[in-house]
Amino acid sequence: MYNFFTVTILRFVSIYFVISVFIAAYFYPGGNIHDSLQVGYSFTHNFLSDLGGYTSRAGDVNFLSAFFFNFSMFTFAAVGIGFLFVPWLFKDDKLNFYLALLGSIFFFFGTIHFAGVGLTPHDLYLYEHIYFAKNAFRILIPAGLFYIIVFFRSSVPNFYSYMTLVFFLFTTGYVIYQLGNGSPRDSIEALVEQVSIQKIIAFVSVINIFVLSFGFKSRIKELNIS
Repeated sequence: MYNFFTVTILRFVSIYFVISVFIAAYFYPGGNIHDSLQVGYSFTHNFLSDLGGYTSRAGDVNFLSAFFFNFSMFTFAAVGIGFLFVPWLFKDDKLNFYLALLGSIFFFFGTIHFAGVGLTPHDLYLYEHIYFAKNAFRILIPAGLFYIIVFFRSSVPNFYSYMTLVFFLFTTGYVIYQLGNGSPRDSIEALVEQVSIQKIIAFVSVINIFVLSFGFKSRIKELNIS
């Protein structure tokens, strides 16, 4: 049970998301917020959310791209559920258990917000979409902080502690950046900058989730549970 929820699910969702993004990008008809004539998807001129729109920025039906991207976002809800099982891997230390529990609650709500992104295409539910996209990373800041403390206090190899620290710093930096940046509609340069930074933080988050599954696996082996 622990192996499935804290290892298998985290790895599956991480890999599935990356594959789905590339498939969705392949099927994306085209267009960005500055150029409706752009052919196909550009990793420097299109936000990830463009993949999930009901229609593309060029005005074409975007069914296949939206299906793959939005469903991959929705699967992050399973990651949140998986994290609710993680505190029990640290039940031998009462403080670690409660810190992990708090971290898992934040991880749960953060990933539920990611799922919300997939349920609210930007061209149909813009306000809700922006709300979920912005607040997902804000909620993950305390989640990362709690788990940094847990990992450094536990027998989990320090590699995973430092990986979580890197994730925490990237996430905090991205949230601060969100608070001060302008609109991507201001210029092509602003669009490219924000699109590039969004993809960096998205893939850093996915890599962190994937790597953490190995940290949890080491804990499962240490406790001799399954």
